[in-house]
Amino acid sequence: MKEYDVIAVGTGSAMYVVDGMMQRNPEIKVAVIDKDEPGGICLTRGCIPSKILLYPAEVVRTIERAEIFGIDVDLRKIDFAKVMKRMRNIIDGDIESIRQGLNSTPNIDYYHATAEFISPYTLKIGNATIRSKMILLSIGSESTIPPIHGLKEAGYYTSDTILYITKLPESIAVVGGGYIAAEYGHFLSAMGSNITIIGRNPQFLPQEEPEVSAIARRELEKHMTILTNSEVIQAEKTPSKRKRLIAVERTTGEKKTIEAHEILIAAGRGPVKDIHPERAGIKTDERGWIQVNEYLETSLPNVWAFGDAKGKHMFKHVGNYESTLVYYNAVLGQKIPVDYHAVPHAVFTYPEVASVGLREEEAIERVGAERVLIGFKRYEDTAKGEAMAVKDYFVKVILERENLRILGAHIIGPYASTLIQEIINLMYAPDQSAKPLLQAMHIHPALSEVVQRAFQSPMTPEQYRHQLRHMMA
Repeated sequence: MKEYDVIAVGTGSAMYVVDGMMQRNPEIKVAVIDKDEPGGICLTRGCIPSKILLYPAEVVRTIERAEIFGIDVDLRKIDFAKVMKRMRNIIDGDIESIRQGLNSTPNIDYYHATAEFISPYTLKIGNATIRSKMILLSIGSESTIPPIHGLKEAGYYTSDTILYITKLPESIAVVGGGYIAAEYGHFLSAMGSNITIIGRNPQFLPQEEPEVSAIARRELEKHMTILTNSEVIQAEKTPSKRKRLIAVERTTGEKKTIEAHEILIAAGRGPVKDIHPERAGIKTDERGWIQVNEYLETSLPNVWAFGDAKGKHMFKHVGNYESTLVYYNAVLGQKIPVDYHAVPHAVFTYPEVASVGLREEEAIERVGAERVLIGFKRYEDTAKGEAMAVKDYFVKVILERENLRILGAHIIGPYASTLIQEIINLMYAPDQSAKPLLQAMHIHPALSEVVQRAFQSPMTPEQYRHQLRHMMA
């Protein structure tokens, strides 16, 4: 059995902790284990490759709007194979660079293999057994495959495997109604595929505000079909070598038949099953996610879990934040609890969606309707928004009445993921107040004015809903 000072399972955010430890003491013995290609899910099959693909989709949709501005453009061809090859070249180059770094760094033993616990602090990797009193579990997650009869026989892609295709399917049925389904639906439809999204939740993009979801659905349905509140129960191949899905409308029980050349499962992420934390006495929840305390320590002392492994806030930026806390708590011996009051996310569709903090209903439940103010401004009501010829896109902010503390913000429209950062930064200030944003000069006529003006027009939730009904009619 080989002993290490630290074992890191996963080569994503865990490497920030490892790097910090090695800077403090270059002589420590480190084991780094990853059954997948090095770099973590974000690099190898998650946010980075998908965003490399989504930018060409954005270019396509932008070109399609050129006529509005008096520009006559002929989009003659999309070279799908080239789009995919560019993505793979970038990602594979980064993976190889990380692999070389792991293999050439003194005092790091890199295991490209599956790890599983066999007892507390002890892991088996192939025929080897290794042990450490400090273990970092940044193990990521796996694609969730719903129990659809005949799915395995029919064949399907996941958000992992779709990254390796080189020929665009003529049509794809996407099972799932969240951000993964939305982003891949957007990309594949922009490339020219006929897309049908089938989500089981009554609301498309259920994690978003209903009014955000409604506009996102309206715009995306210009290029694809979106079915909600529909449970896929069966899959089969057809005599014509297409694939058929049978879905049931969850309220009425009505059956729907969807045919496509391929199936993409985008039904969320689940816990990694092959590491067996229970053998080490590490507690998990009923689904298999690893349980941690407020300092990100598991039930086994000095074993730390962060990133997707916990099943909450499954975003790379959260994993990076958590890795910093693990470094302070595990390595420096401090006690800094996690703070998730302002976890942002974005959906890179066309239009973009971005959100941080509480939704309106959550804020009302948390502090009471009488203490909540809603700010709202449409892009088109600013000079830049009017120049961009956008319709109904908006910024919505949620404030606490007595001190203008920012509780949440939600944006749908161009550059939403960039515009919201101004709000996120204030939510990490000591008082989380909107006052600096209200007092600051905003460049005119820049798009950032839509953010400031949303804060300048606060109203009660009742007034907001009245205005929204009028605008959305």
